[in-house]
Amino acid sequence: MVKIPSYGPVTSYLEERLRKAIEGEVLFTSFDRGRYATDASIYQMFPLGIVVPRSMADVETVLAIAREEGVPVLPRGGGTSQCGQTVNEAVVIDFSKHLNRIVSIDTETATAVVEPGLVLDELNRALKPSGLWFPVDVSTGSRATLGGMVANNSCGSRSIRYGMMRDNVHAIDALLADGSKATFSATDRASALASNAEKGFAALTRDLLRLGGREADEICARFPDVPRRVGGYNLDALVPNGASNDMAALLVGSEGTLAVSKKITLKLSPILREKVLGICHFPTFREAMDATQHLVKLDPTAVELVDRTMIELARDIAMFQPIIDQFVRGEPAALLMVEFAEPEVAENLRRLRQLHEVMADLGFSWGDTGKREGGVVEATDPTFITQIFEVRKQGLNIMMSMKSDGKPVSFIEDCCVRLPDLADFTDRLTAIFHKHGTVGTWYAHASVGTLHVRPVLNLKLEKDVKSLRAIAEEAFDVVEAYRGSHSGEHGDGISRSEFHEKMFGPRIVSAFEEIKNRMDPSGLLNPGKIVKPPKMDNRRLFRYPADYTVPPLDTAFDWGAHTGQGRGFQGAVEMCNNNGACRKLANDVMCPSYRVTRNERDLVRGRANTLRLAISGQLGPDALTSDEMMETMQTCVSCKACRRECPTGIDMAKIKIEVLSQRFKAHGLKIRDRLVAYLPRYAPYASHVPFLMNLRDRLPGMAALSERFIGMAADRTLPRWTSQPFRCTKRGPADAVLFADTFNRYFEPENLAAADTVLERSGLSIAHAMPNDGGRPLCCGRTFLAAGLVEEARQEMQRTVAAFKQVIKSGATVVGLEPSCILTFRDEAPALLGNAWTAADGERIQTIEEFLFKHYQSGKAKPELGQVNRKAVFHGHCHQKAFDALVPAQQLLGLIPGLQVETVDASCCGMAGAFGYQAETATISRTMAELNLLPAIRGAETTSVIVADGTSCRQQILDGTGRKAVHVVQLLRQSLENAAA
Repeated sequence: MVKIPSYGPVTSYLEERLRKAIEGEVLFTSFDRGRYATDASIYQMFPLGIVVPRSMADVETVLAIAREEGVPVLPRGGGTSQCGQTVNEAVVIDFSKHLNRIVSIDTETATAVVEPGLVLDELNRALKPSGLWFPVDVSTGSRATLGGMVANNSCGSRSIRYGMMRDNVHAIDALLADGSKATFSATDRASALASNAEKGFAALTRDLLRLGGREADEICARFPDVPRRVGGYNLDALVPNGASNDMAALLVGSEGTLAVSKKITLKLSPILREKVLGICHFPTFREAMDATQHLVKLDPTAVELVDRTMIELARDIAMFQPIIDQFVRGEPAALLMVEFAEPEVAENLRRLRQLHEVMADLGFSWGDTGKREGGVVEATDPTFITQIFEVRKQGLNIMMSMKSDGKPVSFIEDCCVRLPDLADFTDRLTAIFHKHGTVGTWYAHASVGTLHVRPVLNLKLEKDVKSLRAIAEEAFDVVEAYRGSHSGEHGDGISRSEFHEKMFGPRIVSAFEEIKNRMDPSGLLNPGKIVKPPKMDNRRLFRYPADYTVPPLDTAFDWGAHTGQGRGFQGAVEMCNNNGACRKLANDVMCPSYRVTRNERDLVRGRANTLRLAISGQLGPDALTSDEMMETMQTCVSCKACRRECPTGIDMAKIKIEVLSQRFKAHGLKIRDRLVAYLPRYAPYASHVPFLMNLRDRLPGMAALSERFIGMAADRTLPRWTSQPFRCTKRGPADAVLFADTFNRYFEPENLAAADTVLERSGLSIAHAMPNDGGRPLCCGRTFLAAGLVEEARQEMQRTVAAFKQVIKSGATVVGLEPSCILTFRDEAPALLGNAWTAADGERIQTIEEFLFKHYQSGKAKPELGQVNRKAVFHGHCHQKAFDALVPAQQLLGLIPGLQVETVDASCCGMAGAFGYQAETATISRTMAELNLLPAIRGAETTSVIVADGTSCRQQILDGTGRKAVHVVQLLRQSLENAAA
C-alpha cells in the first residue's frame, strides 16, 4: 500500500530553521503535506513541507534558506493547475492566505498593482465602482490567484477580444533564484544590448535579448501561428521587434520556474456593461465546429462551446438544471454561446439579428423542412446571461461529476488550431478516442480554436494508463500536422512538458534549457516543469499510483451510485477533482469555514484530500479515526452548501457524519457530545425543571466551569428552556400534520403555536405528529447524526417515519418549522432507512413555507392577510439554500401586504447547532457571522423585523447583535391577526 514519503532528519532540520526564521505558518505534518500533494491534475507529489508566509520578507527568507539547504521551492496560489504545475517534492509557498492585497489602483492609467495571492474575482469586485475590470476572465475566477494566472499565462472566455495574460500584464516585480530583485517590464532593446554589466539584472537582460536575437529565425519557424500558445517559455518576447522588448512576457507562463512574483502591475479595461447572448443549437458536433469560423466574423466578445455530455450532466445537478431547461431547446449535440458586448444596446441587438441570419445561411432553422434542426435561443436579461455563463464556467466540474471510476482526464486538453481546421481536427481526435475504446468530452473556447477535450479514462487501470500515453502521442501528432499548439491555455506542467521537442524541435528546447540555467542555475524554482520534465505517464507521480488500494470499510451510510469500498464511500470521497470551487470567497454559501480561516485544511477540497489519503493508508494506520482527522473535520459546520454548490457533488456534511461514526466506534464520545446528542431523549424530563437547566447562565462562575469541564464556551449564552413546552394534542384527518421539532418544542414553543394559528386561519385542517407507541415525542435524529451516533439516529428516524407513513397514506403532508430537522427526511433518512423510507417519501415532508406557498398559490388555502407595514431583513438557513427551500419562504413573505423584504446575502450564520457553543470553535463561529450576516443586521433600521427560520441562526443573531429574530410564521400570524382586527 502506498504511503506518504518521509524525508527524515533533513526535513526536520529544515522545518526547525523555517519556524525560527519567519512569522508565517510552517506546516510539515503528513496530513498537511498530503493536502498540498495534489492540484486539479491527475498528479500527486508530496511536498517537503508548506510555508504560509505573512509577508514578502518571509518569502525572501524561505528562498534564502532553501538555497542554503539545497532544496527546491514551489510558489503556489489556488492550487488549481490542471497539468501538475503546482505539485512538486519541494517546499510549497502558499501565497493565497496573506499575500493577497491590492497595492494600488490607478484609474487614470487603467492599471492595478496587486500581490500574487489575490484572487481574480476579489480584484474585479474592488474595481467595479471605477468602471474597470481585469478582462482575463478565467472560469476559475472565484479562486484563481493573479500570481497563478501569470504563471500559467491564463486566457479566459473573452480572449478573442482581450488576448491572454501576457497581453494584460504591464510589469512584474520579482525575486530571482539568487535572491536579487528585479522589475520585468518594457525595456529599450538597444540600451539593454549595449550594457557592459558583468552581473545583475542588466547582464541578465542583455543575455536574454541576445538569445532572442540569435534564435529569432528558429522561433519564427517553429512557434505556431495560432491565437493561443502557452507552451514553453515566451521566447518570442525576446526577438527583435521594434525599439523595445516586453521582458514581463518572459515570466508570464513560466510556471514559477524562472522567478517568484512579488507584485504584478496589470492593465485594466472598461467593464462590459451591455451584453446579449445567442445560444446557437446544432444537431451534430461537427456542424458546430465548422460553423465557428463563420460566427466569429460578427466580431463577438466570446464564442463558447457546450457539448451534449455537458448538457446532460448539468441537468443532473440541482443548481444548474433549471437554467439548462431555460436556454436549451430540444436535444442538440452541441451549443455555441455567442456573446456581443458593444457599448450600445442597439448594436448588440443588431448583431444578434445577424447571428440568426448567419445560422439560417448555414442551413439551420427550427421548423423549416428545408433546413437542419437548429437555430438561436436569445438571452438579453443580464441575470439570465450571468446564469448561463456560470453553467459554462463550471464546465470542468460538471464534466467531472461522473460517478463512475472513469473520469474525463486532462492531458491533451488545450490544443489550439486555426478555425478552418477545427472541424477536421475534432473529427480526427474523436477517431483516436474511439480507437482506444473511449470517448471525449468537449467544451470551452471555440472562438479561438481552443477546446477543452478530455478522454474518459480510469487511471487506476494499467490498460487505461497505456491508453493515456498512446492518445497523447497520437493527438499531438495531429496537432503538429495542423501547425497548432499543444498547449493553448492551461500550460505545460507534467502533462505536456515532455512533448516540447515534438512541437518546437530540439533547438528551441535547448533554448528553453539555456534560459532556465541562466536564471536558475541550481534548479531551485519548481524543477521538472517546462524543462527536463518527467514522463507524463510516470505512475509514481499519479494521484492513483499502481499500488493504490482502499481496504474494506464498514460504513454507516449506503453511498448509492458511487463505487468502491464502504458501499461507495470511497467513490464519494474521490469525486473531488481539486478544481477548488469551494475556495470562492463570496456568493452562495460554500465554504464558510474556509472564508474565515483561509486554511487548506478547513476547506471541502482539503477535507476530501485528507480523507482519500486516510482511507487508502497513505497517512498511516488508523488515520481515519485519528485526532488529526478530527482536527480536519472540526470546522465543517455541516451547512450542506457543498451538496448543492460543489459541481462534482461532494457532500461533506454527510461525509462528516460517516467520519464521526467511525471515530465514535474507535474512541467513544466526550461528555459534551453526549449532552448534545441525547437532547431529544432527556428533554421531556428536563422540561419539568427548566429553572435548573437554565442555572448555567444565571449563577456566577457556572459558565466558566462548563467550559473547563465539558468544553461549552463560557462567553456563549445557551438557549433558554421554557417552562411551557409545546404539547401535541391534535389528532385525526388533516391537510397538514405539524411536526414539533425538539428545539422549537422546548425552547421556542411560541413558534409552533404560531404555526397552528397560521394553518388554521388559512382554512387548513391540522393535526400534530405523534408517535404510534405513545412514547416520547418524535425526533428527526439530527442531534445524534451530528455526534456520529448513527444507530441512535436510525432508531429515532424509524419511530418517526412509522408515524409519518400513516400521515402520507392518508394524503396529508407533514410540515415543520426547523429546516435542518425537516430536510433530514429528504437527505440522510433515505440513505439510512433503505426501503423503509424512500426519496419519494421524503418529498412529502415539507417546510411550512413550502407547504403554505403551494396551497396559497393553488387557492386550496385562502388566507386573509393584513397589512404589516414594516421592513423584514431575512436570513436564510443553509439547509434551505441547499435544498431549494429558501425561495418559497421569500415568496411567502412577499405575499404579506406592506412588508418590504430584504434577503441578507450571507453564507452560514456560524452557529450551526452545537458548533457555535464549543469552546474550540466559538471564535470561528462568530467570525463566520461577522463576514456578512451580523453587519447586515446591525445596519438594519431599528424598526425592521429580523427573520430567520433556523433556531441556531436566531441564537447567533441574538448573541451577536442583541436583536431577537423571529420565524416566518410569526409574521404570517401577525398579518392574519391584522386582517381579522
